[in-house]
Formats: sequence, C-alpha cells, structure tokens
Amino acid sequence: MMTVVTNEYFPAAAVLFGVVLFWTVAFFGGLSLLSTNQPPIATLTWLLFVYAAAVLSPLAGLLAMVDLVRRWWRNRSARAAGRVAGTKSA
Repeated sequence: MMTVVTNEYFPAAAVLFGVVLFWTVAFFGGLSLLSTNQPPIATLTWLLFVYAAAVLSPLAGLLAMVDLVRRWWRNRSARAAGRVAGTKSA
C-alpha cells in the first residue's frame, strides 16, 4: 500500500478519480436536493457549492490528466534514453 501512495502518479490519479466520481454522482441524482423542502439559504449555499465544484472539477481533471501524461512521457523517454545509452557504451 505504501508503494501506491508514494508512487509519483498517485496524486494526479486520485484527483482524476475524484472528478470522475463527482460527475458520476452528479449524473445519477445531483438535483435531488431541489426536490426536498429545505430553507432557501441552505439551497442557495448548496447550489453555490455545486456550481463551484462544477466549474473547478473539469479544470482539476484536465490538469490531472496532463500531469499523468507528462509523467508517463518523461518516464518513457528516460527509459528509452537509458536503453540507447546502454547500447552505445557496450
């Protein structure tokens, strides 16, 4: 478990998982709060929170995907350079 948490991909993968989970839950019943009898300030607060999450979560997901691809590409390039450097020195 510690290897997973200390993995360089873990933070971005966790953010991406959170964004996907948020949108999945939102898709399957995010508007259910509007059908209940809540005080107007509670409904307004909830709607502002959901609006902020809806605006910021795609940005967080995009940044997480870019980070994952960047790390994967960097590691792939480093492995390829190591193989090329290893064959030249042999």
